[in-house]
Amino acid sequence: RFIAYQAHIQIMAAAQPFISGAISKTINMPYEASIEDVKNAYITSWKAMLKANALYRDGSKLSQPLSATGVSLFEMVEKEAEVTMASSVSKAEKIAAQIVQNIAKRRKLPLRRKGYTQKAVIGGHKVYLRTGEYEDGSLGEIFLDMYKEGAAFRSLMNGFAIAISLGLQYGVPLEEFVEAFIFTKFEPNGMVQGHDRIKMVTSVMDFIFRELAISYLDRNDLAHVPPEELIKESSNHDSPENIPKNQGSFERDIIKNKIPGEGQPVLTKTTASSARIQMALIAEAKVKGYVGDACSECGQLTLVRNGSCLKCDTCGTTTGCS
Repeated sequence: RFIAYQAHIQIMAAAQPFISGAISKTINMPYEASIEDVKNAYITSWKAMLKANALYRDGSKLSQPLSATGVSLFEMVEKEAEVTMASSVSKAEKIAAQIVQNIAKRRKLPLRRKGYTQKAVIGGHKVYLRTGEYEDGSLGEIFLDMYKEGAAFRSLMNGFAIAISLGLQYGVPLEEFVEAFIFTKFEPNGMVQGHDRIKMVTSVMDFIFRELAISYLDRNDLAHVPPEELIKESSNHDSPENIPKNQGSFERDIIKNKIPGEGQPVLTKTTASSARIQMALIAEAKVKGYVGDACSECGQLTLVRNGSCLKCDTCGTTTGCS
């Protein structure tokens, strides 16, 4: 009932040398043609130096005028749909069963577990973050404690920590929590003291999930201080006398842990290290075209000139201009 596709190609190849353009001829293939047959048809056409190859498989369109099969097009399409649907349903059932099993099963932590406690000061408020780990070192729970806060706020943060812990134990990836809560903005926020890699945050949540991402996901892109900078700091013990004299007053005040207009405390190794890191961040911001000052709203060093005022590229806040 049909001519083999190789015969179509051979006839076209015989005529092609006498035609400047491509031949307007469809290479018809039977309903049973496989992907391998289509591949061979294209390769054969290329070897025969044809300028075009228009393939058509019988039964591939409901509106085709002719059919070489003994069954109707509707029956063929319906049969294909049934086979495809059965295969899809079978796969969906297996995946759904696996998902339900994973969701319904809680992975409990051992009674004696490892972890760490991280203390930090954010905008004058102390924050204590405690983690609990499984035997393989993965994160399973967090605890939060804060001071100088009201009972309502502390209770909300405790409840939030419990919700995150339950999510982790039921299989929610830590990556999802990180993407959902970093850059969340509310007070207290601003400069961070007591952390060697995080120096500025937009909220307590922002600090928590930056810390967890750095410690458990190796997300160095969320840290303000790269790992190699820590190695340099451990081998470099610069004294206050080594501060460059040509440094701006703002940067010199940071290095000396002095807020302009206030008293100057005694310089320690910790504050000196933090000051050098802050200086590096300011220098990097200036190289990128920013003025080097921190935004009063989000705390990022992304202020640019906007007329006679400054505008933050991160949150859009201006220093007075519209």
